Amino acid sequence: MNTAAETWSNHDLQLFGGAGEIEVSSVRRDGSQSRKRIVWIVRVGDELYLRSVNGPDAAWYRSTRSRHQGRLTARGTARDVTWVDVDAAERPDIDLAVDAEYARKYRGSTSAIERINSPAARSTTMRVDPR
Repeated sequence: MNTAAETWSNHDLQLFGGAGEIEVSSVRRDGSQSRKRIVWIVRVGDELYLRSVNGPDAAWYRSTRSRHQGRLTARGTARDVTWVDVDAAERPDIDLAVDAEYARKYRGSTSAIERINSPAARSTTMRVDPR
C-alpha cells in the first residue's frame, strides 16, 4: 500500500469512496482546471481508484496524462489529488480487487460494469492520492 494514500482521512474515504458519482477535473499545463466530468470511483482498503469507462480515448482521461494532478468533487467537497497510474505487473491483485468493488458498488448497472471492467477500461486504472 502506498503511504500517501494513508493520508486520506476516514471522512474523505467515506465521502469519495461512498459517493455514487464524483466529478473530476485535471490541472492543465497552464495551471487551470479542465472541465469537470462525472465518473465512478471505488474504495479498496484505504485507497481510492477510478477508471475511464470509455478506455484511454476518453477526453477526461487523456487530460490526466499531462500533469497527473487534478481535483475530486463530491457532495460539495473538493480535494486536490494526484493521479497515480497502476502497474498491473507490479500489483497483479489490484485489477481483480477494483473489478470486484465496481461490481459490488454499482451492481444495478450490469452493462456499465461490463464496460468499466473491460480490458480497455482496466488499462486506465488510476489510484487517487490526496495532494
